[in-house]
Amino acid sequence: MKEVIIDKNDSGQRLDRFLKKYLKDAPLSFIYKMLRKKNIKINNKKGKPDMIISEGDVIQLFLSDETIEKFRGTQRVNNSKFSLNIIYEDENIILINKPVGFLSHSANKEYGNNVVDGMIQYLYEKGEYNPRVEKTFRPSICNRLDRNTSGIIIGAKNYEALRQINASIKAGEIHKYYKTIVKGQVKEEGIFEGYLAKDEELNKVKILDEEGEDTKKILTKIRVLKTINKYSLLEIELITGRTHQIRAHLSNIGHPIIGDIKYGDKSVNKYFRENYGLNSQFLHAYKIVFSKLEAPLDYLNGKEFIAKAGNKFSKIEKDLFGS
Repeated sequence: MKEVIIDKNDSGQRLDRFLKKYLKDAPLSFIYKMLRKKNIKINNKKGKPDMIISEGDVIQLFLSDETIEKFRGTQRVNNSKFSLNIIYEDENIILINKPVGFLSHSANKEYGNNVVDGMIQYLYEKGEYNPRVEKTFRPSICNRLDRNTSGIIIGAKNYEALRQINASIKAGEIHKYYKTIVKGQVKEEGIFEGYLAKDEELNKVKILDEEGEDTKKILTKIRVLKTINKYSLLEIELITGRTHQIRAHLSNIGHPIIGDIKYGDKSVNKYFRENYGLNSQFLHAYKIVFSKLEAPLDYLNGKEFIAKAGNKFSKIEKDLFGS
């Protein structure tokens, strides 16, 4: 019999969800069967799948060591080649300025070459995270950026930070701002709405003026920072955060982002590729403002964090609009 004592990083979740993460290689049917047969108990009582576990609870596993070891799987830290550009860090969160060309999290065989694996290795080397000590929690990111979009990613070091920030993002209480350069003079500001339809096969979206089947409503706030004859420098606030929302929405209103291969203007892209080596969209998540967080994260309320764009983006902005 093995006892598992719940700590703060595992509290507040359903018992079955904890067990599925703790025994990550076990079929869910096995977990439910062990609960029914009382081979898994909580505080010496029968456990129900939907019970919410709390810090200090004791889960008893009446299973062999071999079975537990088999279903626990390997607890490891991927060797990461990703070098973190940290703009802020405290005991709860870490803000990372992701460069163009890197994934937010692992996909296929790109283990280590992404923000999540880089952050986990960094925290492991600092002694702030140990997969052999933690039961189910792994540090995680709260927002994602496309591979070729740069800017701020929020990392959570503990479960409470992850829970609160995810909930605040969903409620629209953490404000995310992007800088971009688009084709043409943008003369209207404000909140633009539309309906986004996704083509899974092409990994592409289109924006419709009216609601249709399988569409999602989007809201994009546009503010003009500077403009010249051919181009506009914009600040975009994401009110809803859908796949490719900014890129597709700006293209839909006639102002595609420079360098955007998927939604952009070919002649514009050619000019910036030949003159600046720009091979992807000019889109940088440059600012985040926190609000309405509860203790213990309430110290972040009202704080604004800014991440500088890369050298290539900075040069294009300066050449077009001045310093």
